[in-house]
Amino acid sequence: MLAEIKGLNEECGIFGVWNHPQAAEITYYGLHSLQHRGQEGAGIVSTDGVTLKGHRNLGLLADVFKHGELENLDGIGAIGHVRYATAGGKSLSNVQPFLFHFQESSFALAHNGNLINAKSLRRDLEAQGAIFQTSSDTEVLAHLIKRARKGNFLDDLKAALRRVKGGFAYMLLTENAMIAALDPNGFRPLAIGRIGDSYVIASETCAFETVGAEFVRDVEPGELIVIDHDGLHIDSFTKDIKHSICSMEYIYFARPDSNIAGINVHSARKRSGKQLAREAFVEADIVTGVPDSSISAAIGYAEESGIPYELGLIKNRYVARTFIQPSQALREQGVRMKLSAVSGVVQGKRVVMIDDSIVRGTTSKRIVQLLRDAGASEVHVRIASPPLAFPCFYGIDIQTRNELIAANYSKEEIRGIIGADSLEYLSVDGLVDAVGRPYPEEPYGGLCMAYFNGDYPTELYDYEAEYLASLEVQNK
Repeated sequence: MLAEIKGLNEECGIFGVWNHPQAAEITYYGLHSLQHRGQEGAGIVSTDGVTLKGHRNLGLLADVFKHGELENLDGIGAIGHVRYATAGGKSLSNVQPFLFHFQESSFALAHNGNLINAKSLRRDLEAQGAIFQTSSDTEVLAHLIKRARKGNFLDDLKAALRRVKGGFAYMLLTENAMIAALDPNGFRPLAIGRIGDSYVIASETCAFETVGAEFVRDVEPGELIVIDHDGLHIDSFTKDIKHSICSMEYIYFARPDSNIAGINVHSARKRSGKQLAREAFVEADIVTGVPDSSISAAIGYAEESGIPYELGLIKNRYVARTFIQPSQALREQGVRMKLSAVSGVVQGKRVVMIDDSIVRGTTSKRIVQLLRDAGASEVHVRIASPPLAFPCFYGIDIQTRNELIAANYSKEEIRGIIGADSLEYLSVDGLVDAVGRPYPEEPYGGLCMAYFNGDYPTELYDYEAEYLASLEVQNK
């Protein structure tokens, strides 16, 4: 994917397995399928029924476990995590799963998402004497669990989950159970699979194919899933739910072979491309997609428009991920290293360049220039999503409007900035229809569309004042 070049990144991926003799190894392979969700750090914690043991470090999964560390993580249960930082810094202390040892018990905790009331909760907890070991919002839940004092671990966990707000998919591991919980809006995907008598839970169903698991069901908003020696138990910590699946998962975060709420990601992207062709047809000679997440939409656009699809852009797969680079200059260098235009394909041609989104505009500008330098006579940019004009607070690392080009410039101004001959976006209704309205009774078919229209499905809590202030500044 090019999300890392655009500067728009998902937080992480989680995976767990219960009742398997090679739990840590299965978790390793499951996480490998989720590596696209985070490359800054990785970790696995296992249990043998008596003791929890873990290993974590900065870097890619293969690097973190390249010295035989898996051999020390014996047991029948394990959870793992690959990380991209949304909340908390890029340090080893923030790499998950976190492992907490207490006098009578232990538990491990992994999190995908972002808590929008973490700052205020942390402030209150510190006032009560809590001492935090990390800067991650994930640690907040552990402190809430230990302070709930409802009588048993599951009741304490439910009480803690009712206090945290925002987007969260949690996995916990105790000596004798694996537990998963999903926020009341279901922003982040989470699914349950089965390998014989073993259960697995993963951020995306693509991980099931890797480990040979059969899909069982999605974890629903507000649910608490407990898997122990007696099997699978479905509970809930709240009934106040509203389906608001992150539309970005369908647009480009998830792998195309994953299914979310029963909808295949590749198919949704291809339908988006078809709808885009209906809404924004342009006379051209070839269609090309920006690798990798835009290829499905480009194929759909080509099929619907009747314009041939060609491999006009090539991705160099042996270049390090660039989103960890701190400066814009290094990001742009990453684009030059990562993509090449195929002059033999685009020279003298009118090209429709399909991309999934425009964030800051710098990447789009560079890709348009690549095509022109390769001899394209015209470059028409078509975006398989609406203009990205509002920040996300539920687990994507853009939280101000200042860095979003569509929040600050008109469509025609953006066209000029990126140097395209024309620019068109998919409509909000077009995207919702293309994805397929997984929950037709909910607004936008159960999708979160706040990034495009500012219609947030929850209160913004800690972010509310700053967000409203930014709107006032832009409106002046």
